[in-house]
Amino acid sequence: MKNIYNLLVILGATAGGKTGLAVKAATHFDGEIISADSRQVYRGMDLGTGKDLEEYGDVPYHLIDIAEPGSEYNVFEFQKDCFDSIEMVWKRQRMPIVCGGTGMYLDAVLSAYRLVSVPVNQGLRDELELFSDNALRQRLLQLKPEQHNRTNLDQRERLIRAIEIAVEEQSVSGELPPLPQISPLVFGIKWPREVLRERIAVRLRQRFEAGMIDEVQQLHDSGVAWEKLEYYGLEYRLIAQYLQGQLKRNDMGQKLRSAIGQFAKRQETFFRRMEKRGVKIHWLDGQGDVFGEFCEVMEG
Repeated sequence: MKNIYNLLVILGATAGGKTGLAVKAATHFDGEIISADSRQVYRGMDLGTGKDLEEYGDVPYHLIDIAEPGSEYNVFEFQKDCFDSIEMVWKRQRMPIVCGGTGMYLDAVLSAYRLVSVPVNQGLRDELELFSDNALRQRLLQLKPEQHNRTNLDQRERLIRAIEIAVEEQSVSGELPPLPQISPLVFGIKWPREVLRERIAVRLRQRFEAGMIDEVQQLHDSGVAWEKLEYYGLEYRLIAQYLQGQLKRNDMGQKLRSAIGQFAKRQETFFRRMEKRGVKIHWLDGQGDVFGEFCEVMEG
C-alpha cells in the first residue's frame, strides 16, 4: 500500500483522539500535520476550539492560527490553503497528514469540490430578497441539487449566499485550474457512543479549568462582538450567553455538554455520508491499539 498513496487523513468526532494519533503518525512516518478544523484557524481561540497545541511537540503543523478572530474563514479558503500546504509538504519530500473533524473541509479536499471565489452580487441579492424562504430553497436545489451543507437550506442569509455562489460556479466552471492529484489513505477513530460522551465531558471540564470562560471574555474585550462570537460555534455561543447574564453557570455547562454530544453525532453522520459517496475510511477502534491498527493498514 505504501506506493499508492501520497496523503494521509485522520478524521473522527470531537474528543476522539485525532491529534494524538496524527502526532504519532507524523513522528513515525516523517509527516507534517495539516489541520482540517474550521475554528482552529483563528488566533486567540485556543481552549474553545480544542487546539491542544502542546500535543504537537516538534511536529510541524499548518492551518492553525492563520486568521484573525472576528473574520470569517470559509471552505473555499480552506481548500486552497490545504492544497497549497499539501504541495509544500510534498516538495519537502515528507508526508502530509490532514487531521480534523470539520466534514465540509475534509470533503472539499477528498471529493475535490470545484470551488470559486465569489464576490457579493448586489443585483442578484436585491432580486432574491423578493423570494420567500421556500422559493429560495427551490432555486438553490435547481442550481445545485447535491447540498453537502444542509444549513444552507435552513437560514435565509445562507440560502442567498449559496445561490450567489452556485450562479457564479456555473458561469466559470470551465475556467477553473486543475487541483493537485491526491491519492489519500483515510483513517477514522470510532468510539462507543457512551464512551465518547464521557470523553467529551472530561475534556470540557478540563477546558473550563484551563480558563475557557476567560478566553471568551478576552476575545470580547479585544473587540469581537457578542453576535460575532456566536458565529464561532457552541462553546463561544453559550459562554457568550452566560457572560451576558442570559444563562446561569450550571445551565451553560449542561447545555454545552449536551450540545457537543449532539455535534459529535452530526459529525459521525457526515462521515457516513462521505463513505456512501465513495470515500473509503479505515475505522480504528478508539478503545484498542489505535496506532498499532493504523500501522497495520499503512504497512498492509
